[in-house]
Amino acid sequence: GPGTTWVLGIDLGTTSVKVTLVTGTERGLAVTQSCSRETRAYSDSLGAAPQGMEQNVQKIISALNECLAALPQQQLQQVTHIGITGQMHGVVFWKSDKGCKWTESGTGPVFEPDKVSHLVTWQDGRCSPTFLSSLPLPQSHVSLATGFGCATVYWYLKNSPDFLKAYDASGTIQDYVVAMLCDLKKPLMSDQNAASWGYFNCRNKSWNTDILKKSGFPVHLLPEVGEPGSIAGRTTCAWHGIPKGAKVGIALGDFQCSVYSCLTERTDAVLNLSTSAQLSISMPLGFQPPEAPDPSSAVTYFPYFNGDYLAVAASLNGGNVLATFVGMVAQWTQELGLEIQESAIYPRIIQAALAQKHSKLSIHPTIFGERHLPEQLASVTDIGGSELSLGHVTRALCRGIVENVCSMLPVQHLVEMGVRRILGSGSALARNEVLRQEVERIFPFPVVYGKDVDAALGAAMVM
Repeated sequence: GPGTTWVLGIDLGTTSVKVTLVTGTERGLAVTQSCSRETRAYSDSLGAAPQGMEQNVQKIISALNECLAALPQQQLQQVTHIGITGQMHGVVFWKSDKGCKWTESGTGPVFEPDKVSHLVTWQDGRCSPTFLSSLPLPQSHVSLATGFGCATVYWYLKNSPDFLKAYDASGTIQDYVVAMLCDLKKPLMSDQNAASWGYFNCRNKSWNTDILKKSGFPVHLLPEVGEPGSIAGRTTCAWHGIPKGAKVGIALGDFQCSVYSCLTERTDAVLNLSTSAQLSISMPLGFQPPEAPDPSSAVTYFPYFNGDYLAVAASLNGGNVLATFVGMVAQWTQELGLEIQESAIYPRIIQAALAQKHSKLSIHPTIFGERHLPEQLASVTDIGGSELSLGHVTRALCRGIVENVCSMLPVQHLVEMGVRRILGSGSALARNEVLRQEVERIFPFPVVYGKDVDAALGAAMVM
């Protein structure tokens, strides 16, 4: 009603943009509206093909504008705070005084990207293990990997130095949106996103500037770093009807926000299956990560909120593996002279797998490698002639995805850490009953499922 204040949560994900409107009630926060749009933003990576993975920022912002235009204007006009999260690790570059243009739309002023590069995403593979080993050793508890912002900058420095000269600011895609809304001359980044770029020391909350400078790294591109949950600035224009002067939080990591939206007890473990997959648990109060990483370890310690850390098995293989499988089926079908839309394949393979409760077929699904084992690819074993149906293969593939992330943070370790239940979240779990069945089969804990808008909701809740 009139006088009610609203918080807007935004999640700029790998494949879609999600927005959610949250308001306070006597029982706590309540989601009143939400909207999601696929970005379809993947774009050719001309300088780093075929390993490059880039997205068109204009398409991401267009999807964001579509989502906001679909929300009720009268509620947007009462928004006082905006929380923004999005895909970590990636980097986008822009010209600080020309990063966007503000124009009028049917719902009020909107901004459109201007002097902005493509987003080089966390999935980018241009930095080979050989290239990464040639870089200076970071002073960080996080192992450097391809797709990390600082590694990508180093790649440009070596392979296309003129590219970097066109820009004077950089950040994740969510940092870019915050900078545009608040007209920040210098981007501001949370330690959650900074840690995901590499060359950031979480203990003293600073970039490895001395190490970076010695190797010629353009340190002027690095954002300032602030505390997650703090205010980055205020909107400088009325945006889709949201009043000028609304408070905008410093951009957050999408994984941390997904966890924040559902984690209530330290005895909970969170399994998130979206484009990628993560299994995480809270570390004890006061925990500090080691000064140097163990490159062979599958577990990384992510900065969370209020100085806490999460132990995370972050797999590069989740819903994207199923998407690749569906794409393969569609391609084979086309080569046989038939046409079927990928969107029609998903429900059919899930239905086929539901009819096959067991399969001896074993699929190790790491087609995208893993950060701790970048050269390990996928494999299929125990292939029997009687288990080659679409249902058997889909069932084995879903089981393999869950088993893979479980192998990175084993059940025995969860038990030792006092875990009592699994909280399942993410779009892949929400849409795929076979995946849910495999989660419940593999983990000896009660499993509770969350909602599909968790990262956006988490960003709103932090505010």
